[in-house]
Amino acid sequence: MTATIISTATTPEAAPVRRAARPIPTTRLVTVELRKMFTTRSGLWMLISIGVLSPIATGSVIIFAPDSDVTYESFARASGFPMSVILPMIAILAVTSEWSQRSGLTTFTLVPSRGRVIGAKAIATLLVGLGSVAVAFAVGALGNVAGSALAGVDTVWDISMSMAPQMVLFNLVGMAIGFTLGVVLRNSAAAIVGYFVVSLVLPGILVLLAQVRSWFEDLQPWIDWNETQVALLEGATNTGEEWAMLASTTMIWIVIPLVVGLLSLRRSEVK
Repeated sequence: MTATIISTATTPEAAPVRRAARPIPTTRLVTVELRKMFTTRSGLWMLISIGVLSPIATGSVIIFAPDSDVTYESFARASGFPMSVILPMIAILAVTSEWSQRSGLTTFTLVPSRGRVIGAKAIATLLVGLGSVAVAFAVGALGNVAGSALAGVDTVWDISMSMAPQMVLFNLVGMAIGFTLGVVLRNSAAAIVGYFVVSLVLPGILVLLAQVRSWFEDLQPWIDWNETQVALLEGATNTGEEWAMLASTTMIWIVIPLVVGLLSLRRSEVK
């Protein structure tokens, strides 16, 4: 009896097909970053302080300003002054919170592309800045109407269509400086101190240097960030040369440091 051996070929089982996870939409990232600004204690109190200080500054114009200064420009500047200090702090905390609160491990695990996260933070910061400036203009308008009525003078609307965008840009550039310092230093205290050094200490040094060194006098407006900011606030950036000076200071203090900071951030270890 012949034993018949039947060999059966075993076929390997097909490996399960993995579905690629869809990337998180940018709109959702921006929404999350906006929520962080409103829900964290520091960010929430920063936003509350804007809502409190702007009406107080507007009221001070009504109480203390002479009748000749009861104009829309005076009220808009007064209501916007607290924002010019607080908005850069908000921009700094939007970035440094990932390191100071140690939430970066979770954030960058869920979204490995750090560039997308920083981009979402930049968009959220821009939206908060635009919203805050809109509030400043609205509070200034209400103060102008109320102040002129209480003083018994005509309501003066003296902010031109060319001046208003420059005042908006003034606040956005200030936020961009804070955002850049946050990306470069990634430490809340160091970035805040750095902002006050850049905005308060460094301009005085540059002005003094221009006074004692004649060769630096013509160069100073091209590197002095504070001088181009003052021109924006006053709506005095009109000529091509003045816009070129603004572009130069923006390149020196924002673009170049931000690029260097982003390159360093992408390689840094999050602890």
